Amino acid sequence: MPEMDPSARIYVAGHRGLVGGAIVRRLETEGYRHLITRTSQELDLRNQAAVQTFFREERPDYVFLAAAKVGGILANSTYPAQFLYDNLMIAANVIHSAHEAGVKKLLNLGSSCIYPRLAPQPLKEDYLLTGPLEETNRAYAVAKIAAIELCDHYRAQYGADFISGMPTNLYGPGDNFDLKGSHVLPALLRKMVEAKEADAPQVEVWGSGTPLREFLYVDDLADACLFLMEHVSEPGPINIGTGEDLTIRELAELIANVVGYRGDLKFDASKPDGTPRKLMDVSKLRDLGWTASTDLHTGITQTLGWYLQQRSPVS
Repeated sequence: MPEMDPSARIYVAGHRGLVGGAIVRRLETEGYRHLITRTSQELDLRNQAAVQTFFREERPDYVFLAAAKVGGILANSTYPAQFLYDNLMIAANVIHSAHEAGVKKLLNLGSSCIYPRLAPQPLKEDYLLTGPLEETNRAYAVAKIAAIELCDHYRAQYGADFISGMPTNLYGPGDNFDLKGSHVLPALLRKMVEAKEADAPQVEVWGSGTPLREFLYVDDLADACLFLMEHVSEPGPINIGTGEDLTIRELAELIANVVGYRGDLKFDASKPDGTPRKLMDVSKLRDLGWTASTDLHTGITQTLGWYLQQRSPVS
């Protein structure tokens, strides 16, 4: 499969987000000159007519679909209708318009939450649609599953080279550190930094600390996305992760160590744990020739550096 031409027109949907930002950084490093981006103010991807006009005028050759409405357990369970509607519309509009505009290749990015709540671990690609989803993020998961199905059926019916990558839990520069809407790793990182600065005796951690989670550094994901775009063409989801996990307690202890926080960790078991374990089987992608290269300690250290550099000064 040919590598992308450096002069190709490449649309990165969601370039201001964690994933899209990392993809743009990687493409710029690789020397791609014609990157097409739009903020959500400039182009509402939920608006079909606007998306069709955009594709007609810009004629991208390649599309990285990294735009999504995302959030943690709290946000997902508080606004399920919004998560379902927004993500369904984004996927349907971008995938259909890419087909209409004759895009050479599209990479649709989803999430590990597409797999059944109690699927065997590690999660293999063929466990998709074999059981009930985790209730706390079902709306988001259903929209992401619909996007995979769209890609597969546009491939089957029209021969479109549309593929789907399913990253595990992501973190890194550009993450969301707002405690109301963030995922576990950035939330803990911010809490530990603030607790250290305030000399607080303890940090509260949601849940029992026993769930197992896998984390992938976002620049590793960007590397995987470029690899998939240049070397892989097949239906169905392809898992992207490290293939290794740890408990939330171990994660909290690791973050405390990196931040240099010496206080106590208090686990609030009244808060939801979410899925008991979520580990990706990454053998498919490994067999295709790609593996992650950033270990968790290094990734957290780099994320901490970015967070401290960009955060708003404490008033």
